[in-house]
Amino acid sequence: MNLKTRINDDVRSAMRAREAKTLSALRLLLAAIKQREVDERIELDDAAVLAVIDKMLKQRRDSISQFAAAGRNDLADAERFEADLLCGYLPAGLSAEEVAAALVDAITETGATGPGDIGRVMSALRPRLAGRADMSEVARLVKTRLAGA
Repeated sequence: MNLKTRINDDVRSAMRAREAKTLSALRLLLAAIKQREVDERIELDDAAVLAVIDKMLKQRRDSISQFAAAGRNDLADAERFEADLLCGYLPAGLSAEEVAAALVDAITETGATGPGDIGRVMSALRPRLAGRADMSEVARLVKTRLAGA
């Protein structure tokens, strides 16, 4: 079953169970997927849907930190709920060792030698790690590794 079908099935289940918060979050996700399909005039595959989920998850994390800093714990809790729901659609995350191994492979493949090659390394890593690792953390690791190279 592809990811979009699974999300649609979960929407139906949430409707039947009368879970308003879950239904609202899933409808936001479907709207974002549909918007990207309309904008690009394509049918999104699982990898593209994962990219949409990853983007929404990053937005939620940013919102959580801003709401928490402003003392709005009610809004931060709502964002945490949505983030947890979105995480359920991501594939299993990679361990730090697996990310490090992929990083070394990408540096070797691209022949990166210094900080000017960060973009090439990230371009090689993005398809492998998208949805399975925090890309901002991966970017930080790449910068650290190439700065010391």
